[in-house]
Amino acid sequence: MTVNTIADTPATEVEYAAFIALDWADQVHAWALTANAAGAAVEEGKLKNTPEDMEDWIGNLRKRFAGRPVAVAIEQSRGAVIAMLTKYAHVTIYPIHPTTLACYREGFYPSGAKSDPGDTRLQLELLMKHRDRLSALRPDTVETRTLQFLTEQRRKRVDDKTGFCNELTGWLKQIFPQVLKWFFDVGSPGLEAFLKTWPTLAAVRRARPATLRAFFEKNTRCDEKEIEDRLAEIKCAVEATTDQALLQAGELAAAYLLGLIAGLRKTIADLDRVIRETAAKHPDFHIVKSFPGAGTAMAPRLLAALGTQRDRFGSASDLQCYAGIAPVIASSGQQRWVHWRWACSKFVRQTFQEWAEHSMKKCDWAREFYKKQRDRGKAHYAAIRSLAFKWLRVLYRCWKERVPYDEARLLAAIEKRKTKVVDAVNAKSKPVKILSKKALGFSKLEAISA
Repeated sequence: MTVNTIADTPATEVEYAAFIALDWADQVHAWALTANAAGAAVEEGKLKNTPEDMEDWIGNLRKRFAGRPVAVAIEQSRGAVIAMLTKYAHVTIYPIHPTTLACYREGFYPSGAKSDPGDTRLQLELLMKHRDRLSALRPDTVETRTLQFLTEQRRKRVDDKTGFCNELTGWLKQIFPQVLKWFFDVGSPGLEAFLKTWPTLAAVRRARPATLRAFFEKNTRCDEKEIEDRLAEIKCAVEATTDQALLQAGELAAAYLLGLIAGLRKTIADLDRVIRETAAKHPDFHIVKSFPGAGTAMAPRLLAALGTQRDRFGSASDLQCYAGIAPVIASSGQQRWVHWRWACSKFVRQTFQEWAEHSMKKCDWAREFYKKQRDRGKAHYAAIRSLAFKWLRVLYRCWKERVPYDEARLLAAIEKRKTKVVDAVNAKSKPVKILSKKALGFSKLEAISA
């Protein structure tokens, strides 16, 4: 989800003892090394992907260069190799995006030729000659990184549960469609208990009405009338199929899927508990929690996306670009076009878009802003991205200043900005018009001559 990096632009450049490129693999890595000395040759070798071999290799480098820092370029931002390398304080990691290396390779080898040793040499060249264009990996706090991993895992498990629920729905439509009407949530414990007791319509019809009534009273929120309606429907229900092959396969598939859904339901509940406890200990929790729509699920995701390193983003625009919310402008000659950002964390972008959508339920100005965007002809998701774009500016300011969200202060700032625009218009000698420049649902007030 999030890779915490910061541009290597300190007041004094770190003096690395050596530069290393690592072309990682599942079993054996290829590496290339050159010492930071005039005329130093490029050394190459292989390294097994085990903690023991990595420990020996790094230990030899520490002895050879007297513990001085070394820079390592690797085409990975998260994974087993990164996890092993981050243990060593004297190793600075420079993740290289696969697209960056692929385009760099294509510039020198347009034929498409590729090899592991060749890639290590290209990575080494990128690290030595273009390090100012790369960003060094700098891990955030334990709380932040824990939230990053846990919120990602929770989202994946929720998606898995949705997929299994859809698959279960497909089977039930073939063998027992009535149960989908009696239980609105396919992934609920009530449906699981019902199908474990009565996996087919024939089994349900053999049960006594009193038994069914007791079950619905205990496992659902149905009132007396709804229970009576269900009992009546069970009495006159017709089997969807009599194909024994389909019934047997469907019953086994349903039982299997119910077990997976139950396990995921428990996993998600456990993740929610740990995420809630971890988020409460985060130093910025009170800031994020103060925003409308940042509930128990969204607040930890916002914390994970922002982190605690205030120097990661120099402006709100940097945060908007990192989140994938800001559009990209491309131009060539007299042509100019705008598209949404492709190279970004999809989970982070999803986080801010979902938060913007949730905020409309709690915030009047957010709801009004969305409505104005729709009235201008914007599609739903374009309007949501535009709202997220606005929210990110507010979030950035509060996060940067370490203050909770204050809606009264925000509304006052909006009114003040409107007043400045009107004053600027009145101060012009020529008639002017106020235009709203738009791109992908984003707008900005601008005064121009009429």
